[in-house]
Amino acid sequence: ADEFDTDGAVNSSDWFQEIVPPNSWGWHNGEFQHYTNRLDNSYVQDGKLHIVAKRETYNAYGVTLDYTSARLNSNFSFTYGRVDVRAKLPRGVGTWPAIWMLGRSHGNHWNPFVKPWPDCGEIDIIEHWGIDSGRVQSALHNLSSYGATVNKGAYPLPTVSDSFHVYSLNWSPNEMAFMVDDEVFYVYNPPVKNAATWPYDDPQFMILNVAMGSAWHTIDPNFQQSKMEVDQVRGYQ
Repeated sequence: ADEFDTDGAVNSSDWFQEIVPPNSWGWHNGEFQHYTNRLDNSYVQDGKLHIVAKRETYNAYGVTLDYTSARLNSNFSFTYGRVDVRAKLPRGVGTWPAIWMLGRSHGNHWNPFVKPWPDCGEIDIIEHWGIDSGRVQSALHNLSSYGATVNKGAYPLPTVSDSFHVYSLNWSPNEMAFMVDDEVFYVYNPPVKNAATWPYDDPQFMILNVAMGSAWHTIDPNFQQSKMEVDQVRGYQ
């Protein structure tokens, strides 16, 4: 669990601030942000984690972009259990916050690369597009469904940027159930579980981020700044 009780920088023993851009020096999905490890983009205050997306000219790795934000990868991974994340999501056309998980076999700063995406499996506990402000979505990406994925479920939530809600995953060896405020709205339980449909018997680590724009999601030209606030992250065995 992380209750974000200590003001200041994000706890580096719990979270790794991802700043190195993959995919030939640009983020996947045609996004327009640089992720930084600055306090401008991620910090803890008043018992909450703040991930701030901003319009600003920022250069890194020889590339200048017009937006900055933060992406936090957890320094822990696990297999099965329940995850509850209490959060309030940003507003603004172009914002793309996500609370998600990626197979540890994909590799990160503390684990060697073994499997490419989507072979490693991805679990999107919740994601939200500012252009569709009254709805959130959960999805599974794997070899049987990626890109134009079919393993997904949506939930109407008009107060997504006004109020805190608890976004949950209940992950067992047999199925995954996705919830908002304890209400199940999508269950993934493929009848055949193999490497293509169920790469979910291996550990996954968590990711919290706010992306800006994408190949299919333009940004409001008047956008200046918005943030995702996370009150708590809890995992139950």
